[in-house]
Amino acid sequence: MALTIALDDQTADLVQVASLAELSEKGSKVIKVGRKQILLWHGNKGVFACNNRCPHEGYPLKEGTVSDGCILTCNWHNWKFDLESGDTLVGGDKLRRYPVELRGDEIWLDVSDPSGNERADLAIVSLKDSFRRLEYDRMAREIARLKAAGADPLDAIRSAFAWTHDHLEYGTTHAQAAAADWLAMRQELATDEADDLVPLVEIVGHLAYDSLREQCYPFPQEVMPYNQEGLVAAIEEENEDAAIAYLRGALKSGLSYGDLLPALARAALTHYADFGHSAIYVYKTGQLIDHIGPEVAEPLLLALVRSLCYAFREDLIPEFRGYQEKTTALAANLSNRGKTPITAADFRGLSAKRAMALCVESKASQQDLFDALLGTAAWNMLYFDRSYEQRSDRPVSDNVGWLDFTV
Repeated sequence: MALTIALDDQTADLVQVASLAELSEKGSKVIKVGRKQILLWHGNKGVFACNNRCPHEGYPLKEGTVSDGCILTCNWHNWKFDLESGDTLVGGDKLRRYPVELRGDEIWLDVSDPSGNERADLAIVSLKDSFRRLEYDRMAREIARLKAAGADPLDAIRSAFAWTHDHLEYGTTHAQAAAADWLAMRQELATDEADDLVPLVEIVGHLAYDSLREQCYPFPQEVMPYNQEGLVAAIEEENEDAAIAYLRGALKSGLSYGDLLPALARAALTHYADFGHSAIYVYKTGQLIDHIGPEVAEPLLLALVRSLCYAFREDLIPEFRGYQEKTTALAANLSNRGKTPITAADFRGLSAKRAMALCVESKASQQDLFDALLGTAAWNMLYFDRSYEQRSDRPVSDNVGWLDFTV
């Protein structure tokens, strides 16, 4: 049985735990100090103390093996820890060690805990290290440790945005956009610790995946006084250097996402950019900043402006050449629309051109239009025929890929 030592964790620092003679005879020993389960190990390089639970999945390190006097291997998954240096040689998470002091034959341990800030800082550093191999399980553990240290678990998301935004060659991806919905789901639906943790892990994991093998793509550092027309024009010209300079000028002068929204929305809606993704990215970026705080505005907006500069302009291909004309007409009529019903069935089977024309011609309210179009997209997705996609004997105008079911 493990030796149990009563301890007031709030006041004690050093505690006597065993005799050197006893430990030398046994080689290893598990003791309980307060709520801590600590493994003592004696080898040719001295006496070491560490948590008995492996930081990977909690298996008892007492059942592990030690080689070279200080290399402890957890035999469940072959994780290896250097008890002398504290390094994790195989695996990821750090193993908690306890400083050992020998007073003659007495073994004393410093079992004082690091401060909450120190533990939170270590969790953030370890979380970043988990990106190297896309270690979802480790991400979950580090975010849980961050929360257990008393820090805001959203700091994991803030850090992940900062680490990844300049490793995305073409700017914003689905990872940032979906993050807003993961956070909303967490806020509205989480009922326990797991529900609270899963959305954060998904956000961090997707950001890590999108940036995993990417080099750094530095953003220009030039700053120009913000000018709304200048920013819109720079994006239209696909001039990232100028667009980023205007953005930096806006941020330097204290402008917020709300101040920039008119220009960003115009740039996104000028074209049917990336099948509408650009408009979604502008909207979701705002949601993220509102939810997490202004400290994420710079990395998110830098990635967003880059993505707007590189966005595919789908309105320049045949199916969507009427986009600008129809959206201009629709925008002009939105404030004076009637209540003529419209349903999803009205859009089924229509070409993009005819569907856009129907939007303009309809007198339905904005909400009715949205519901009908969303219903059509859902129906098309449900009944999408993969065999049709693979055919090569039809006219080019009939080419339909898996993305086209949203048309």
